[in-house]
Amino acid sequence: MAACASGARRYHPNDAERAARRAEIVSMLALSAQSWNRGDLDAFVDDYVASDATTYIGSRGVLRGPAAIRQAYAPRFAAGAARDSLSFDLLDVDPVGPDALNVIATYILTRHVGGRDSVIAKGPTSLLVRRVDGRWRIAHDHSS
Repeated sequence: MAACASGARRYHPNDAERAARRAEIVSMLALSAQSWNRGDLDAFVDDYVASDATTYIGSRGVLRGPAAIRQAYAPRFAAGAARDSLSFDLLDVDPVGPDALNVIATYILTRHVGGRDSVIAKGPTSLLVRRVDGRWRIAHDHSS
């Protein structure tokens, strides 16, 4: 009730808006995976909002800002480093505002071994994405 009393309004997108946002996020995640798979660290990190308020939560704890996120990923992009193939299985896109989405997916890392691909890591990822300058970017990333 407090939200109603303060004048706050809930965002209720129609089915067409929900479908459009889902398609946009499928595309965003595919491009992110392509950046990873071709070894383009700059393009991969460019998917994050360029702000010190941007967070990534993973096995190293909380990282703040794209520079810290870039530094954490850099060893995987070094010449000669083993970098497995990344893909995503999108589970849910929940619009929380006209320019903000809660995204839940599974990340999948595969490695080509012995003539076939084997999944070597898989886990949940929860993203808060914001539309910044017409493009969806990650504001908060929690991947386990």
